[in-house]
Amino acid sequence: MIVQACINGARPRDFHPKLPLTAEAMAGDAAACVAAGAAELHIHPRGADGRESLAAVDETVLAVRRSCPGTLIGVSTGAWIENDIERTRAAIAGWRELPDYASVNLSEADAPAVMELLRQRGVGIEAGLATTEDAERFVALADHERVLRILIEIDIPDLPAALDEAHSIAAVLERAEMRRPILLHGADVTVWRFVELARQKRWSTRVGLEDGKTLADGTMAKDNAAIVAAAAAIFR
Repeated sequence: MIVQACINGARPRDFHPKLPLTAEAMAGDAAACVAAGAAELHIHPRGADGRESLAAVDETVLAVRRSCPGTLIGVSTGAWIENDIERTRAAIAGWRELPDYASVNLSEADAPAVMELLRQRGVGIEAGLATTEDAERFVALADHERVLRILIEIDIPDLPAALDEAHSIAAVLERAEMRRPILLHGADVTVWRFVELARQKRWSTRVGLEDGKTLADGTMAKDNAAIVAAAAAIFR
């Protein structure tokens, strides 16, 4: 059971005053999150224009690794980042400063090929399951056991519906006798209920400005470190 910090995601610049968008800012923010109790980091590298970029992985991972030596660092491979299958594959194939793992969304058409490319490069895989259909697709893959962990990541704004979907995904994994670690996380209104559910299930969780900017009481968090500290306290 760990708390992973997701420090920026695809959030726009005006989402929060402390949203880290440069490699330097991410490195400093990541160190603060580790000090606050984060065991791992999930980052979305940005180019000079502030946009997400798989080409920015080398610079960003190196900066974060220097500020957080020994901490596992993951990145997203979301299809929207490069918005082109061949550019996505080429960027991953060209990484020189490899992340420890990368998230792959099973809702995306090229997910199996991206997963295989990551395996070839020696990068761990977080299999992202947002729906029951994603889970069924995942367990049908011949090599589905060859992942670092499974992300149950629900982006449904209605809490009861989000909980139902999470339980449905977990049921698919249970029927398939999956024994890989699970990390559960929600978005915005579901973040803190999912942190509690993860603790109850003895799963891992993640929090940070990618997933939401408020604390459990609804107040605006000062920064990523404050969000991580609150989640780590729940997990103690």
